[in-house]
Amino acid sequence: MTVGLLRVELGVIWRLDGRGRLPGPEELVIGVAADGMTAAVRADVPGSVATRLLDLVSQGVPSPPGQPPDVLARCDALLGGGRAVSGGPCYLVRPPLRFEAPAEVITSDDPSHAARLRPLRPPNWMPGEWDELLVGGAGAPWAMIVEDGQVAAICHSARRTPEGAEAGTWTSPAFRGRGYAAATTAAWAGLLPGTRLFYSTAADNHSSQRVAARLGLDAIGWLWKLTSHGWKASRT
Repeated sequence: MTVGLLRVELGVIWRLDGRGRLPGPEELVIGVAADGMTAAVRADVPGSVATRLLDLVSQGVPSPPGQPPDVLARCDALLGGGRAVSGGPCYLVRPPLRFEAPAEVITSDDPSHAARLRPLRPPNWMPGEWDELLVGGAGAPWAMIVEDGQVAAICHSARRTPEGAEAGTWTSPAFRGRGYAAATTAAWAGLLPGTRLFYSTAADNHSSQRVAARLGLDAIGWLWKLTSHGWKASRT
């Protein structure tokens, strides 16, 4: 059942707490598949409201891909209205994947690559995060393409739990349109045997959707999100 896969992916992306609640900032996430819907509510939403939201979703009717389910508006009203709506498609990654790009793909299963990559940190990575990634910490495993003395493309484990891993991709603007995202994603998938692998993107990220099409990924549904403006996590 694809709705079951969406539930797994939702848990991987947001690392739901022991009650199955979201950490935020999203107040509600609804997974819509052809065979049903699933949902999770943010941890600070009162229990009675959370129950009513989940009941609404359980009674709702799945919408076609790209179209928010009708129940989303009812959920927004129950939360007070005015929430920002966003969404995007989700895919299941089934290794092995094959995609040839005119460049060498290097992967984290060879420790010698870390020293070569350390001085090539892209500007969108903080120094500590980059070092941790290269030594096999948060974000590993990964696959990258280096060209012209810089990191041209990366696919890494944006989220990883015992239930699965979510692909995170980035391609330097100077190297886009060459198939590098597809090539690194295919290589990344081969580094996680026996793990459920997922790939998701935003509705307006057409280049990311083309990567999914190039790799022949299996569409499993859409995730729709309601996010309150100006939300801040409480300190504990």
